[in-house]
Amino acid sequence: MTRRAASADPRETDDGSGAVRRLAPHARRFLARRSGVLVRLALWSLAETGQAFLVGQGVARAVDQGFLAGDTRRGLLWLTVALVAVLLGAPVIRGVFAELAGLTEPLRDGLVRHAVDRSLGSAAAGGPGGTDRAAVSRLTNQVEIARDSFAGLVLTLRSFVFTAAGALLGLLSLHPSLLVVVLPPLSLGLGLFLVTLRPMAAAQRRALAADEALGDHAARSRAALRDLTACGTGPAAARRGAELIEDAAAAARVLAGWAAVRTAALGVAGHLPVLALLLAVPWLRGRGVTAGALLGAFTYLVQSLLPALHTLMTALGAAGSRLLVVLDRIIGPERPERTRAAEPERAGGPGSVRAPAATRTEPALAAAPRPAPGAGGGAVTARATAAIPGPGDDAPDLGGRPADRARTAAVELRSVTLSYGVRAEPVLDSLDLCVAPGEHLAVVGPSGIGKSTLTRLVAGTLAPSGGEVRVDGREVTGRPPAELAALRVLVPQEAYVFSGTLSDNLTYLGPGASRADLDAAVDALGLWPLVERLGGLDAPVRPAELSHGERQLVALTRAWVSPAPLLLLDEATCHLDPAAEARAEEALARRPGTLLVVAHRLSSAVRADRVLVLDGTDAVCGTHDEVLDRSPLYRDLTGHWQGGPARRR
Repeated sequence: MTRRAASADPRETDDGSGAVRRLAPHARRFLARRSGVLVRLALWSLAETGQAFLVGQGVARAVDQGFLAGDTRRGLLWLTVALVAVLLGAPVIRGVFAELAGLTEPLRDGLVRHAVDRSLGSAAAGGPGGTDRAAVSRLTNQVEIARDSFAGLVLTLRSFVFTAAGALLGLLSLHPSLLVVVLPPLSLGLGLFLVTLRPMAAAQRRALAADEALGDHAARSRAALRDLTACGTGPAAARRGAELIEDAAAAARVLAGWAAVRTAALGVAGHLPVLALLLAVPWLRGRGVTAGALLGAFTYLVQSLLPALHTLMTALGAAGSRLLVVLDRIIGPERPERTRAAEPERAGGPGSVRAPAATRTEPALAAAPRPAPGAGGGAVTARATAAIPGPGDDAPDLGGRPADRARTAAVELRSVTLSYGVRAEPVLDSLDLCVAPGEHLAVVGPSGIGKSTLTRLVAGTLAPSGGEVRVDGREVTGRPPAELAALRVLVPQEAYVFSGTLSDNLTYLGPGASRADLDAAVDALGLWPLVERLGGLDAPVRPAELSHGERQLVALTRAWVSPAPLLLLDEATCHLDPAAEARAEEALARRPGTLLVVAHRLSSAVRADRVLVLDGTDAVCGTHDEVLDRSPLYRDLTGHWQGGPARRR
């Protein structure tokens, strides 16, 4: 699995102390501007202190001064006092929530403004394609997490402080020995809980980072759906998405593990004080603690202290760590960009999806990063042999076109190696190839041997693991999309046709083409029947209503109109009948420029000037007759195409 570069952002493994230091100044300024709200909140909370104090006192005095003393009336009176104290909690909570809005809503508004400002600033500084796609997660999911977590944290912290103060004062007023029994187990459980805070914060941070990475990949994939479909890289993007989903799931599992530890700490704090008080009853009775005081102590524990502690630990463990992490990601320092060539591991993945190029080019022809494991294309090696003429070799007579070594090679591969992973067998191994300007080359080989990989390497949509790929003397790896579009056109097996007029589709790669150019292209490729059926070149096209063969004819005509000197056909005629395929390939071969075809039928190889055979051990190149004599695989393929064994000529 492709690992995320955790070291690219130290905050992903920060235990929380760094985030506290970064956020403390912001928190002080935010709270200082709202001191009035904090004062009113504290006044409402003081009522909770009195409520907690009265409940335990009412129970203790009802037992000691009422029921055990034989005065039922007084006992009921003290129980009524405890009941009234409980009922008064409702208006107190109402007042607390009314004041809480004065803290949470300004926080939410400020975070939204900050996230928008940062995203717009990043986009303005980065230019086209420099948008921060993780901002979607910050503006929606993370801002709401911060708001809800902050509200829950304020409520629970306030409730614990004032409720615990009332309960502890009540225990002290009943008998000091009660504090000696209750405080140690409470402190132990709270201490165990605090130990988990830092690793829990780090796990929460990793989970949020995985969520952002998944959201970023999804946004990029949605923006490049046409390109992914046109170039056949959808499965690679899907694999990258699956890896990111697995990363997010792993981070969630780690987070769940620490949550389990925290639950154990909560159990210690929630049950040991009660157990300790029960075990200490004989000792407490010997020190003069009354039955009413013991019952009041249990009331303080069960009714006030332990629920407040449980709520505090739950809030700090969940809302507190989430709030710390989210605030640091939204208002902390800018993170290093891991999605723009700064992260070698992710830049090397096949699932790296680039936004659609603004230039007019065949879809999905933006320069692609180096592939990672599992990105298709097969795992069979193809080693170059001396049978493939290099740049300095004497090129043979290519069907009446004398080689002109003074001209720059149309396509040149120099010791090109490509493997999908460090330990994977290379698909292409030290391949050398030179295609002369104006030459027609057919590439053949069994399925999965690397034919489509070769066309993607030449097109610049895939970077080699080693070696160099040049088109018209210029290296294609890493070249901007606009420059690549001027050098070549790649027509994949699944033809790309978009909604619009037929003329728009045909001039997509050649916006300067005249109507006469379009008429010539339509005539050369045999597209007139489709033009007439649709109602002319300016008629609208609905891709779903076209057959696969018609879509391929539209894509091939578009390539004919393009001014690019190199055409790459990756089984782009597989849905055409043999006659239509022959007409299309012959028309494209007559077009000025160079033609490289991944052959779908034997006739494609026979029509070519030269044939390149990729067979997994050796790459053999030559004319049809030469390759038929030298390559057993080509003889087998020829026999398969012809329906019988091929004969050497």
